[in-house]
Amino acid sequence: MLFKRFGAIAVLCLAAMSMSAQKTNIEFTKYTLDNGLKVILHQDKSTPIVAVSIMYEVGGKDSYEGRTGFAHFFEHLLFEGSENIGRGEYAKYVEDAGGALNANTSQDRTYYYEILPSNQLELGLWLESERLLHAVVDQEGVDTQREVVKEERRQSMDNRPYGQLLYELFKHGFSKHPYKDPNIGYMDDLNSAEAEDYVKFYKTYYVPNNAILSIAGDISLEETKALVEKYFSTIPRGAEPPRVSIVEPTLGGEVRDTVYDAKAPLPALVMGYRTPERNHPDYYAISMLNQVMSQGQSSRLNKVLVDEKQLAVQAGSFPSFTQDPGLAIAFAILKPGADIMAAEEVFNSEVKKMQTDLISDREFQKLRNQVEADAISGYGTMAGIAEGLANYEMYQGDANLINTETEKYMAVTREDIRRVAREYYKKGNRVTLYWMPGEKPSK
Repeated sequence: MLFKRFGAIAVLCLAAMSMSAQKTNIEFTKYTLDNGLKVILHQDKSTPIVAVSIMYEVGGKDSYEGRTGFAHFFEHLLFEGSENIGRGEYAKYVEDAGGALNANTSQDRTYYYEILPSNQLELGLWLESERLLHAVVDQEGVDTQREVVKEERRQSMDNRPYGQLLYELFKHGFSKHPYKDPNIGYMDDLNSAEAEDYVKFYKTYYVPNNAILSIAGDISLEETKALVEKYFSTIPRGAEPPRVSIVEPTLGGEVRDTVYDAKAPLPALVMGYRTPERNHPDYYAISMLNQVMSQGQSSRLNKVLVDEKQLAVQAGSFPSFTQDPGLAIAFAILKPGADIMAAEEVFNSEVKKMQTDLISDREFQKLRNQVEADAISGYGTMAGIAEGLANYEMYQGDANLINTETEKYMAVTREDIRRVAREYYKKGNRVTLYWMPGEKPSK
């Protein structure tokens, strides 16, 4: 029930947890075609399935004023068809072969994948090569998917309790960097964009030198390499896509606001601390700080805000997972009648403790045990392995972190956790939103 009601927050919590430390022994082969396409292959013959995926380094931030939401729009548009695939037939090819397919877009990348019986590997490669080289980007497809995306925006943001929460948080946290804009785009931009805008976007970002082809499952490495060569090697290299170079200025003090949400059943305290990018060395200490604060029933925020003070029905925090400096998010969904200012005071007190005192030896050992437990669980699906390899390669330039990143977490000390609490979890470095049910009072 809470997951459905507080979906915007819950989804990000789960995403952050799924990207926690891993200790695995995933063997893979990595190479690059002459046209710049990076290829990662993982062989696992335990189950006769294969995950064929491709990740493009283009996301919500790769937009410009008046043309936001293009990356997410393409997630829909590129299922329309290609020069050799009829309109709307992508899914039919996969489903008729007994497989499944999907795609997702973040602030930084767009990801497409098919899960297929392993004897259908060539089908998956053909489909993705068509998407990369021969996609049909025309006005009919744009008009069709525009209505689909507009309806998705209504359901996920405009008409959903707390649906605007992440957008409001990032809008308040960024004034220059395009993280300030919603991934799905503004409705006016969706209405005004034309096919020629999308053609330009396609030719700019959907080039092999901006992509990672990641395949995991029951494959022969040599046969797969030959098929990759067959379907992708002749696709021309493109110009290097532009990258966001905007450096967001410091907040210059705490940003506070009250947001009214007529659909929200309960008030919420929401905060975003400006923190470094995913590839920054401090990410690991920040991540472990958040585990101390919010992972598990005995975590500090849950223990104090939910159990002892009974101010909240749910509380949590998680680090930013962005290519550029982003926001580490903390939240509390309040109980009916609870004082939001009292909840903020409790949260501030818990942060102060993290800044002042080293966590206890017992708590630190528990934290390290949690990291190792996450590591032992590893990746349970071929789809998860394919996406994990691509994520590590794109965000950090090292796919092998899928096997070794746990070492970076285990190198974090209690002093590191206190240091990042002092450096990043300052009032002057955060956005604080009071999320209130109901309509905004008239002046």
